[in-house]
Amino acid sequence: QVQLVESGGGLVQAGGSLRLSCAASGRTFSHYDMGWFRQVPGKEREFVAAISWNGARTYYGDSAKGRFTISRDNAKNTLYLQMNSLKPEDTAVYYCAAATTGLAISSTMYDSWGQGTQVTVSS
Repeated sequence: QVQLVESGGGLVQAGGSLRLSCAASGRTFSHYDMGWFRQVPGKEREFVAAISWNGARTYYGDSAKGRFTISRDNAKNTLYLQMNSLKPEDTAVYYCAAATTGLAISSTMYDSWGQGTQVTVSS
């Protein structure tokens, strides 16, 4: 399995921006389709965005459309999530995940997960 480490979370005011990163190691990063999910206590993990192994295809959850952009740099073994126009309801722990079975919005399709990075948006 690939090892994943997220970074870039923090505290930001509503309307602000953050860029999350997910560094991959251990296996060939370009073999994986990648996704971002988020979770708040007491709720199920929510799909945010996904990107194909070569970056050609992307897919966004409703909460991310028009505000977030997923991208990857296979040369740097890194996945990104640019988050703009942040809202208090975006507050959550954000996780990156890797899948070998194809681009997916279900968390059950992902094989490897990072430890998460906290994003807090103040009003």
